[in-house]
Formats: sequence, C-alpha cells, structure tokens
Amino acid sequence: MKIKESKSRKIFMVCNYIFLALFGFISLYPFWYVLIASLNTGRDFAKGGVFFWPRVFTLENFAHAFKDSRIFDSLSISVARTLLGVVLGLFFTALIAYALSVKTLPGKTFFTFFFYFTTIFGGGMIPYYMLLRDMGLTKSFLLYVIPAIYSFFNFLLLRTYFDNIPSELRESAQIDGAGETRILFGIFIPLSKPILATLALFIGVGHWNDWFTGAYYQSRTALYPAATLLQRLLSEATASSTIKVGQETSLTAMTTYTSQSLQMAFVMLLTMPIVVVYPFLQKYYVKGVMIGSVKG
Repeated sequence: MKIKESKSRKIFMVCNYIFLALFGFISLYPFWYVLIASLNTGRDFAKGGVFFWPRVFTLENFAHAFKDSRIFDSLSISVARTLLGVVLGLFFTALIAYALSVKTLPGKTFFTFFFYFTTIFGGGMIPYYMLLRDMGLTKSFLLYVIPAIYSFFNFLLLRTYFDNIPSELRESAQIDGAGETRILFGIFIPLSKPILATLALFIGVGHWNDWFTGAYYQSRTALYPAATLLQRLLSEATASSTIKVGQETSLTAMTTYTSQSLQMAFVMLLTMPIVVVYPFLQKYYVKGVMIGSVKG
C-alpha cells in the first residue's frame, strides 16, 4: 500500500522542485543567452530586448568567424593538444599510480611523499618561464603537452582506485607468468574504466580551456590554441570597439554582425566540443568522482 504523504512533506517537495528548477535555469541561461546572441544579427541584438529567442535569425556571425584562418589553425592545435594530452596524461599517470599501488615496492613511502611535497612549493611565473625557455618549449607545440603530463591530483585518484582492486588478482596473474606490464594493461586498466574516463574528462577540459599557457608562455602566435585566440580576440574587440550601432561605414553597411556578436560566435565554437563530448563520459564520471567516498 502506498503511504500517504504528510502536508509538510508535500510542501517540502514543491519547494524543492521550485528551487531545483530555478537553480537549473540560472545555471543554463548564460549558455543559452550566448547561443541566441550568436544566432541573432549583431546590430539587432545591440538594441536590446533579446533574452530567450533570436529576434532576427542569422548565421552570418559563424560564417564571418570561419573566414578567419586563425580559427581553423587554433582549433586544430586545441584538438591536437587535447587528444595528445589526454593519452599521454593517462598513460604516465597509470604507470606511476600502478607502481605506487604495489605494497611491496621499495621506497613507496618516500616516493609518495616526494610527489606530494613538490606540489606545495612553486617558483613563480618568471622562473617557470625561464625553465620552459631553456627547454626550448616556448616556441614549440610541446609546450602544451609536456608540462601537463603529470598531475598529483590525478595520480592520487587513480592510485586510490588501484588500491581498491584486490591484490589477489595481481598475485594470481604473477603465478601464471604475467609481467607487470601485462598485469597493468590486461587487468588494472580494463577494471578502471570509470576513473580513467573521469580523468580523461578532467585532463581534456583542462587542455581545451587553457588560454593562460599560450598567452604568457608561447612566443609563436601561429601556435595559439583556440582558448588563447579567443581571449586575444575578446581583448582586441573590447579595446577597439570599432563597430557601433548607428555608425555605418562603407565597409560595415553591408554587414549585420558586430564585435559583440562575433565574440558570442567564438565562445560557442570553443564551448560546443566539450558540451558534445561530456554526455558520452557522464556515466563513467559519476562513478569516478565517488572514488574514496564510500568504504565497505
């Protein structure tokens, strides 16, 4: 029999649904606002009053954005650094995490403390830049890959997951003659899909959204990733403000876009790849972020 809910319970549920609906709306509306701004003519959008639907629909903002050759170059760099960064990051993190998850490893405590201790202190931007320059990375694509291969946080998550895998599996594999490489890639990696997918999402989003490295450490503008190019374009548009509503020139009279509408289009181009990929990793992400929260 269905238990009848009390009046206070019903009031709580209604308030809860209202709160969650408002919270969801507040979280999603900024993204929706940028989307409708990118699909609305810039001159019409600048007049105001466009909040939920494009008033004058157009694709000219995206068409003009794709005319800039830098967009394709920067997107290709972002895609390459993200894919390479995820693969190498997971590979080396898995090697370190597996080694330090072996209870019989000599010096395990020392190495764990060493990895943790080095995360506490940093030399600052200038010494870090000098180090990258001396390594020849300030004019190389590898600037985006090599320094970001290792993360103590990612290592800690993966090692914790490896620790929860029964040690009997490793011992039985050793009895059957399997080496450490076979055990890692044949047993531990297949059993660690949730945490690996979570780390792949962390690493991928970090690489894709990173504009700071390119803006301050990359000397070649041709190697700017999409996030850095977007940051530069937004800064230039904000500083110049050359296109204004009501001030048409012979060059702008035939166009409907503005610097603001182009900014919105650039933001959408940078955001959509992550939005598309995230649903495919969500089912693993929920499991991965729960690592270490429940013990039984």
